[in-house]
Amino acid sequence: MTYLNPNAVIPEAKLTRYLLVWKPKDDKSGFLAQAGYTLDNWQQLERDLRSLLMNEATLDKESPFGNIYKIEGVLVGSNGVSLQVATFWIVDSFSNETRFVTLLPN
Repeated sequence: MTYLNPNAVIPEAKLTRYLLVWKPKDDKSGFLAQAGYTLDNWQQLERDLRSLLMNEATLDKESPFGNIYKIEGVLVGSNGVSLQVATFWIVDSFSNETRFVTLLPN
């Protein structure tokens, strides 16, 4: 079983400039809004994503930059709505740092 570093880096910009901002292609903000995640409470999304690091990670893809792992789980938003998600994290080949990459509806 593989578990990732619970102190993984979750860049604020990944949440506030990507996931929670409407995009014409591959938008995730509408999906996350169903559970009450918005730019106003992006810290809640960060905490909830971090809680998924307690779940088992499976190797999704190997690359020269690092191994990408998938963690599936449920995010329960501020309004009580549950979202099934697949999250992706990279363990950097050079620094060994674990960073959040993205999430998808599962």
